[in-house]
Amino acid sequence: MAISILSTVYKNHFPLPSNCCYPTTGKPAADFGIHGLWPNYKDGSYPSNCDPNNSFQQSQISDLTSSLQRNWPTLACPSGNGVQFWTHEWEKHGTCSESVLKQHDYFEAALDLKQRANLLQALANAGIQADGNSYSLSSIKEAIKDGIGYTPYIECNVDASRNSQLYQVYLCVDASGSDFIECPIFPKGKCGSQIEFPTF
Repeated sequence: MAISILSTVYKNHFPLPSNCCYPTTGKPAADFGIHGLWPNYKDGSYPSNCDPNNSFQQSQISDLTSSLQRNWPTLACPSGNGVQFWTHEWEKHGTCSESVLKQHDYFEAALDLKQRANLLQALANAGIQADGNSYSLSSIKEAIKDGIGYTPYIECNVDASRNSQLYQVYLCVDASGSDFIECPIFPKGKCGSQIEFPTF
């Protein structure tokens, strides 16, 4: 793989939409949560389900379970403890990095990258808070770039009033899953020039 993409989702669905449920471990902390660590090609395409013989083995990540429940929670219904979500992410994406990252290494790398990115702190350092106010897309991108040294891709969703909301942040990572890099290409999509950062 040329690169991997760390995708973090802003857990702003409080109260939750009807199609989301809190995990069985309780309401997640007010933070970004990992969506996935996805091997990608430099043209933006990506492989998936690369090794059907390498299924998810919960025993291989037992020492990471509590950290995964805090940092990589599921909001799917019915409520779960995260195992089904992690299984999906490993089997669809993780198996495509298994030549570099074995299962434990894959999950550990994602946790380490999320901690190093520290997105809430990077935004707070620039005066951007989860306070329901709107901020410019450029200021959000600049704050994250100042925090980690690399340009993020920002994905938005739209609230009931059709306002752009901060939803997901993508950061590119080298093929070893150890260091952030500049993204050679960004996903398609757009946000408004002003983005609401919803309260938790």
